[in-house]
Amino acid sequence: MTEINYIICSYIYKNWVETYKSQRSFALDHNLEESIVRKIKNTALKIDESDYTIPVKTLNKICEARNIKLSEFFKLIDL
Repeated sequence: MTEINYIICSYIYKNWVETYKSQRSFALDHNLEESIVRKIKNTALKIDESDYTIPVKTLNKICEARNIKLSEFFKLIDL
């Protein structure tokens, strides 16, 4: 597993997805397919040796929905 993929997915899952009532509601609120949220979760929890490389476009969608800039996100994860 690539460490950066794990760091990004872990932050998104543990700080944002887990606070939602469901993965589906997170996906809908962030203009994503539920399968993408599942990939983020699987990578964050190291399920089935998943290693989802989140595209910048997807990461940007999440950040836009949360009203933060990509640069702010990278500061949050300390990169």
